[in-house]
Amino acid sequence: VAMPPDDSDDLHEIASEVTYGWGVIPVRVRIGGSEWTTSLFPREGHYHVPLKDKIRRAEQLSVGDELQVQVW
Repeated sequence: VAMPPDDSDDLHEIASEVTYGWGVIPVRVRIGGSEWTTSLFPREGHYHVPLKDKIRRAEQLSVGDELQVQVW
């Protein structure tokens, strides 16, 4: 899931302070009723939340779906 441009810009500004390497940022994520720990990955100017198949199935997500993602 690509983070919106404004959020990606904000994350880029603090990345050097919170990354554990390669610009990757550890986060906690919630989509619907699913919550887990993962990392945001920089790619093509945006940060991305990786989604495991387990989460996609649990939340009935398909490619192209718009969704609300909470990240902290």
